[in-house]
Amino acid sequence: MTPPVTTRGPGRARFAARCRKVTDDQAFGFVVFTVILANAALLGVETYRGFALAHREVLGLAEHGCMAVFAVEMMLRIGAHADRPKAFFRDPWNVFDLVVVVSAFVPAAQENATALRLLRLARVLRTARFLPQLRVMLVAVGRSLPGTVSFLFVGALVVYVYAMVGWVCFARSDPEHYGSLGRAALTLFLLTMMEGLGDAVHAGLAISRLSLVYYASFVLFASFVLVNMLIGVVINSMDEARELEKEEKARQEERIRSRAKEERGAAGIGAVPGAVPAAGAGPDAPLPASADEVRERIARARRALDDLEASLALPAGAGERPLEASGRLG
Repeated sequence: MTPPVTTRGPGRARFAARCRKVTDDQAFGFVVFTVILANAALLGVETYRGFALAHREVLGLAEHGCMAVFAVEMMLRIGAHADRPKAFFRDPWNVFDLVVVVSAFVPAAQENATALRLLRLARVLRTARFLPQLRVMLVAVGRSLPGTVSFLFVGALVVYVYAMVGWVCFARSDPEHYGSLGRAALTLFLLTMMEGLGDAVHAGLAISRLSLVYYASFVLFASFVLVNMLIGVVINSMDEARELEKEEKARQEERIRSRAKEERGAAGIGAVPGAVPAAGAGPDAPLPASADEVRERIARARRALDDLEASLALPAGAGERPLEASGRLG
């Protein structure tokens, strides 16, 4: 008789499953999010020099407590990818969190007060991991950078052309605003935000009525056309970021389903009487058959095989026996 077999998964997979159970818990995310906000509050409190000096020890302990929580969080997230380490570095948020947390323990950063404050300030950005809408906005800002650079180039070109025209036309009459290319460009840049537009138009009309065409065309092109183009770039990037977030969520759900299926499959493969389900198998995993059921199936299969063998040995006239044997096998 075959001895009982215990089916167990690899130790690394079990460790990763336990870490994932912790990191996927909503309570874990809430605790980390609360600590991030507390760290941001501590950073703001330290700007009040008198209060910071009076409570230096308490603030120092609170800072070390935040660092300890972040270190434990990072180890758990790394442990959740113990069975697939490369997947950890494919997520840019994991890489960002790792850099921010590990940098705080670098001696060079600890000795430099300015660098340490900047690293502590960077921790606030980690809230994007727990706020999907904020994450979508940050991704949209990143994806809109190429379009924004093109917009800035076109806007700079328009300001440069109009500044040269303004210097040629108004340098002698209005040297305060158009006495040089830099002053003219600064004046036009402020006009894009409608700052002092009325005064500029009145001053231009005192010089020439054609200045109305100059200001009207610039405001129409720079303040409306270019700004609407920038808004279009940002909206398009927001749509792309939302689609990426949906795809990432779908991939995460697919990975969760795949892991659950693998765990259920590991629990069902090789299940014999007395076998223990694989570690991490959920409540929906198939249970191994009992010893009586296995013996009954084996007995039925043997009887069907005997009948089939007997029917093949007969010379003729027993054509129905194979069908009976097949029916017993079913």
